[in-house]
Amino acid sequence: MEYLLQGFVNVFAPEVILLVIAGVIVGIIIGALPGLTATMGVALFLPVTFGMDAVTGILLLIGVYFGSIYGGSISAILLNTPGTPASAATALDGHVLTQQGKAGKALGIAAIASAAGGLLSALLLIFISPQLAEIALNFSAPEMFGLALFGLSIISSISGGSILKGLIAGMVGLVISTIGMDPMTSYPRFTFDQLSLLNGLNFIPVMIGLFAVSEALVTMEEELRGKGTINKVIASYILPKWSELKHLWGTMIRSGFIGSFIGIIPGAGADIAAFVSYNEANRFAKKEEKDSFGKGNPKGVAAAEAANNGVTGGAMVPLLTLGIPGDAVAAVLLGALIVQGIQPGPQLFTTSADLVYTLFAGMLVANVLMLIFGLSGIRLFTKILKVPKNILAAVIIVLSVVGSYAISNNFFDVYTMLGAGIIGYFMKKFGFPASPIVLALILGPMAESELRRALVMSEGSYSIFFTRPISLLFIILAILSLVLPVILELRKKKKAIAK
Repeated sequence: MEYLLQGFVNVFAPEVILLVIAGVIVGIIIGALPGLTATMGVALFLPVTFGMDAVTGILLLIGVYFGSIYGGSISAILLNTPGTPASAATALDGHVLTQQGKAGKALGIAAIASAAGGLLSALLLIFISPQLAEIALNFSAPEMFGLALFGLSIISSISGGSILKGLIAGMVGLVISTIGMDPMTSYPRFTFDQLSLLNGLNFIPVMIGLFAVSEALVTMEEELRGKGTINKVIASYILPKWSELKHLWGTMIRSGFIGSFIGIIPGAGADIAAFVSYNEANRFAKKEEKDSFGKGNPKGVAAAEAANNGVTGGAMVPLLTLGIPGDAVAAVLLGALIVQGIQPGPQLFTTSADLVYTLFAGMLVANVLMLIFGLSGIRLFTKILKVPKNILAAVIIVLSVVGSYAISNNFFDVYTMLGAGIIGYFMKKFGFPASPIVLALILGPMAESELRRALVMSEGSYSIFFTRPISLLFIILAILSLVLPVILELRKKKKAIAK
């Protein structure tokens, strides 16, 4: 506790706290821009930290990291354009709330849930990080395949009005995810001799196209047909009431735990955590609430945001205790620590306890700052919706092009984004949900590679998935996630026929 108190003293040194504030603000801006992910934001600021001392430099990067994960929710809620992959699940209910004139309320819930998830994960990191890291070490190929399979089973919960259309979209996403080099043999698949396809399709341009560009194309069509409308939204400073928040705390805490747990598993990330928590929020919801998910249920926003911000602390657990990055951003932070002459690992807590606890204090402060800026910025954020739709559509397309190109400075990603946008436009017309495709693109490669690695481990025996408790648990949860929505839909149809 003494080290933690000294950590707060170090964080509140004027030059340090100003840089943390700057990092959080810049991170929120980066996160809100489509294509500019948290990883990219932290990587861009890495060279800036080279002339700083270790604590100040790392805290600046942590501010950018935390801010950008939250920032993705702003564009997801207001424009149905996830700023980062982690906020794709937020758009499912967040944008519907905006269409209902509740943009301020949705942004308020997102800010509060983000801070709750981030603070919970930071506290878990402080008090039980060694134990959490030990759990993560038990995950190998069978467990990772079970997690990926459980994630894919969520497709049935995010399919909107038609589970069949959602499953079809998910299958299309899985097929697309096989494009590129075979993960085990490196043999090219479905590349048609195009070098740009050897690494497969980057899911971020696909996500930008399916969500952002398709929305812009629909808006342009409405304008051309003379059916364009001005956004109707309450743009005043509206926060969720305490009576509404008290029904969300359980969802936030549960999702924060889920996000923290998934964050400690190397290879998993905030996007997976957000979708898993969204599904669990649906599972734990009352019967009368289940149908409202995807139609503007605040619990959907709270679950996704608490989980993706919960990953931030979780990803730091294996990084600091074992020297293993939990996700891509943690890998960049690992590089930053090594550049500063700090080697993460079990000895770090004894050799550099003052540094570690200063980082812990900085994480807690960064989450509180994120909450303050998130709530105080609602009035400004919602003004975006006062911009005429035709201008907004043009701006979205320009940002989508810039964001897609910035990922790897490759025009092929721009063409991918535009192609996905056209496909997404027709999907909207025929009532097919876009989220299952994005989820399949994220989890498909992970599921395939871990399945094949597990079979190599067991010499071709599938029993390995059923003899290991964690992988068996995930498989059971996956079956339940797929089957229960189908059963509920059939029962609903029977009741409707009976009436």
